[in-house]
Amino acid sequence: MQTVRTAWCGAVYHPPVTPLHPTPTAALTVATVQATPVPGDVAGNAAAAAELVRHAAGQGARVVVLPELYLCAYHPPTLAADPVGTDVAVDPAGVVADARLDPLRDAARTAGSTLVVGAAARHPDGRRTIAALVVDRAGTIRVGYDKQQLWGDERELFTPGGRGATLLVDDWRLGLGICYDGCFPEHGRAAALDGAHAYLCPSGYLAGSEHRRDLYYAARALDNTMFVVFANAVGGSDPWRFNGGAAIYDPQGRTLARGADEGTAVLVATLDPAALADTRSAHSMLADLLPGQGGPRVSLTG
Repeated sequence: MQTVRTAWCGAVYHPPVTPLHPTPTAALTVATVQATPVPGDVAGNAAAAAELVRHAAGQGARVVVLPELYLCAYHPPTLAADPVGTDVAVDPAGVVADARLDPLRDAARTAGSTLVVGAAARHPDGRRTIAALVVDRAGTIRVGYDKQQLWGDERELFTPGGRGATLLVDDWRLGLGICYDGCFPEHGRAAALDGAHAYLCPSGYLAGSEHRRDLYYAARALDNTMFVVFANAVGGSDPWRFNGGAAIYDPQGRTLARGADEGTAVLVATLDPAALADTRSAHSMLADLLPGQGGPRVSLTG
């Protein structure tokens, strides 16, 4: 069973009033994808994504994460020129019925996997967001999360999301973030304080950002003693050329799987609940977090 529950605000967090959620009882095999979508070709990209999902499921993946804005491609000129063709419509319940995504529905059903894929979403009130769509094992597609921290010129095309979200898959709690969200320690911490065992981040990192790409998400894992699954676009033409490096990190920020800086890849790893429990027992930052951590403050003269 999988559902998306609105649970936390990535911008502000408060210490938990209840103990951390129990460790999952069984391992979860996940896949992260780096691939090159075609700008504006939602139907074609959905079909390509379905093949990547089938490949991941063939290696046992029960959750598959694809890059930010994958269905339309992260290509601002195309997104600005053709908002009707590049967006997917969302109904008042958050469901996406767009027939162009049928290959993803079929792939999720036949594979028995939950998918997280980036899209430009058009909401009933007219808002356009950078969304993480969740395709459940029954093939239903919903907006799971809208990116809260917009980067650079994204602010000219999109509206920021107003809440965080936790995806529940079996007894695993998976916090959702998108790209620039993961650059803010507070965002990952908010997910962890809602009980996330892992943090899923569809992303679009440009060539030249390799150092930051490799540092941010390992840090979010270590900061919060949770697994991190980072997907990324790859390839394309300057200035919209992306650098791959999709990765899965363990709760101490160590790499379980990583893609190269070029080329399509499907990377699979198994999230071990024993590793999660052992890490959180040895490194109890979440349990030891103080109310109002870091304050009040005084100024000193040297």
